[in-house]
Amino acid sequence: MELVKIYNIFISHAWKHSDEYERLVRMLNGTPRFRWKNFSVPECSPLLDIDDEHNRDALFKELAEQIRPVHCVVVLAGMYVNHSYWIKKEIEIAERYGKPVIGVKPWGREKVPTFVKEKAKAVVGWHTDSVVKAIKRYSL
Repeated sequence: MELVKIYNIFISHAWKHSDEYERLVRMLNGTPRFRWKNFSVPECSPLLDIDDEHNRDALFKELAEQIRPVHCVVVLAGMYVNHSYWIKKEIEIAERYGKPVIGVKPWGREKVPTFVKEKAKAVVGWHTDSVVKAIKRYSL
């Protein structure tokens, strides 16, 4: 019987673009012989109200705790990442912990933010095989 590794994955994304996040989750869930655990921040997290400095600090700590045990961080790399404080922070946390970052180009797009290109071990297209191969190859 073949043993299948369970990959702990943090998906960095913007909730304003949650349709992409949900499509990626469905893609990974539907991949045969691929098991994973989602360490991403849930949309219902009370810490997503980041209007004051205390909540920013708390969210940063929560993100660090969620990224610390993962095998890799997958970044949905739409151009909106250039304007996302938190996605950049998530990538910085991944670097701090030595976690590989994998960029995923949004469906039908070619441009990826320079920040993601510079930080990622790989940037792949929106194809199940490409995403899963990158996760398997670069995960710790």
